[in-house]
Amino acid sequence: MDVRGVLFDFGNTLFAHAPLATTISECARRLGVPMSDEQATDLADRIDAAAMTPDELAYVRDLDAAVWGRRWKVLYAIADEWVALLGDAINTDMHDPLAWVPYTRSGETLRRLRESGVPVGIVSNTGWDVRAVFAAHSMSDFVTSFTLSYEAGAVKPDNKIFRAACDSLCLEPSEVLMVGDDPRADSGAVLSGIRTLLLPAQPPHTDNGIATVLDIVGRGA
Repeated sequence: MDVRGVLFDFGNTLFAHAPLATTISECARRLGVPMSDEQATDLADRIDAAAMTPDELAYVRDLDAAVWGRRWKVLYAIADEWVALLGDAINTDMHDPLAWVPYTRSGETLRRLRESGVPVGIVSNTGWDVRAVFAAHSMSDFVTSFTLSYEAGAVKPDNKIFRAACDSLCLEPSEVLMVGDDPRADSGAVLSGIRTLLLPAQPPHTDNGIATVLDIVGRGA
């Protein structure tokens, strides 16, 4: 396969965060009000459901950093019914660069692509600057460009964001490989003429198979 550049999704592709229920439980513990796994899961399910209602989705959080910040603060504040300030604690953890953990072979994969002269772009639906995560894990130097929805003015699967990501690498879609985990959002790259690899979302501190990219582009061991 003649691949001259690679685009990666951010969350659940290169990095993972602890599940929301786990985060809720840990934040509650820090506040001195422990909760059971069942209670944390129920609360996480309520927040997830609230985040996906038609009225909430109308805010299009991924297109505006200010909206993203306000809405997630409101959504996580549902947890304040359990204990005061729990929502703020969850919000802080979910946006803590060090709480996002690279999969076990993410750093190696990006480094080897960079050393081989293959430019790497990050294309993500997000309303916060995930560059901070790469910086926190000393991985910024492996990335050529970041195409983030709130800066690009388009949200995956819209081909506009994929086109912008390819342009950021100075490559045509036919020369690029897209790597993601979301069958709907990331497969939008296919309609843009980009060959696409979808990986299963995995928990932090695991191998999600991302090094497969090195074999695809001919940089394997």
